[in-house]
Amino acid sequence: MKTAIITGGAGGIGAAVAQKLCESGYSVAIHYHNAEEKAVALSSVFTERGFDAFPVRADLRKSREADAMVQAVIARNGRVDALVNNAGIAKQQLFDTVSDEQWTDMTGVHLNGTFFCCRAVLPHLLRQKSGAIVNIASMWGQVGASCEVPYSAAKAGVIGLTKALAKEAAPSGVRVNCVSPGAVRTAMMDAFSPAEIASLCEEIPMGRLAEPAEIAEAVYFLLSDAASYITGQVLGINGGMVT
Repeated sequence: MKTAIITGGAGGIGAAVAQKLCESGYSVAIHYHNAEEKAVALSSVFTERGFDAFPVRADLRKSREADAMVQAVIARNGRVDALVNNAGIAKQQLFDTVSDEQWTDMTGVHLNGTFFCCRAVLPHLLRQKSGAIVNIASMWGQVGASCEVPYSAAKAGVIGLTKALAKEAAPSGVRVNCVSPGAVRTAMMDAFSPAEIASLCEEIPMGRLAEPAEIAEAVYFLLSDAASYITGQVLGINGGMVT
């Protein structure tokens, strides 16, 4: 049985990816930082359905915790085959109001966390000469968003990391790709009023938000053998908003 680690796996996109991978025969490590109750409950739901899912905790801003998380998964399952770097936070604010702490938190979770997890997992994938990493970026990492400078910058860094690491890992049979979602119907949208969401949908050519399951399908594809010759790519899933 293949093993996957999904960071930020307790809700939204992460939970949808966890479900898809469980249903596809993976043993799934559902990472959380503060959302222990959600991660445990989600793991229990999957276990009750006959799947193998289990929670793992780490503050991904700290390299030692990312390392310990990966080691714990390997100690349990004996291997890692897939990593989905999905953990994230979001905040809208004017650039000149961004504090040092807010900048550090945003880049720490999105960019440093992705780096730490990739670095922890990669040696195991290289020894196996197989495996795949999918990093979750954002369309704002491609084109930037007003009032979301730290988020946009961190996600742009994730895209750059993906492209560079893909070239380095490819000779060993390890693939690294990136999914770049647009507006997705998750808890991150709770900060917007219904009127604001309706206005946003008017800007999206397809006229609606993405569902988490649609992102999960793309992640699964990039992890699967169907994408065996795809690496270093950024797959935009934004309803045509960024082309």
